[in-house]
Amino acid sequence: MLRIALTAAAVLFATPVLADPCKRIPDRGPMPPELAPGRAFAGPVVYVGDGDSLCVETIPGRGGDGWVEVRLADFYAPELSEPGGRAARDALIDIAMRRRVSCTAGRRSYDRVVARCTLNGTSLGDRMRRRGVGEGGRGR
Repeated sequence: MLRIALTAAAVLFATPVLADPCKRIPDRGPMPPELAPGRAFAGPVVYVGDGDSLCVETIPGRGGDGWVEVRLADFYAPELSEPGGRAARDALIDIAMRRRVSCTAGRRSYDRVVARCTLNGTSLGDRMRRRGVGEGGRGR
């Protein structure tokens, strides 16, 4: 009986993982022209996935369809499951969440753009390093 109650509680209180809420770049098909390499885009950070990926709202009021998934070009955070991964995500949330960033698009990586993003003129990668966040993700 206790096992059934615990299982039911786990199902009721489980929170789903929000998988890829940024939908501006399609999984397949062409990259939106405004995100071509070298193009600038800006907006508030509306979601942080881990220590080196975030969503920038470039089209207000459209939810995920107006959010661009960005992989930071100048910082390689540990994966969430690796030591330091959750601390890196928490630091990026503290640094960038709900703040307006300016980004310059680079290459495409799956359904995201690799970009250098700045906050008040300082790159997010530099801000992460100044915060003492260690690098070491698989992209390094």
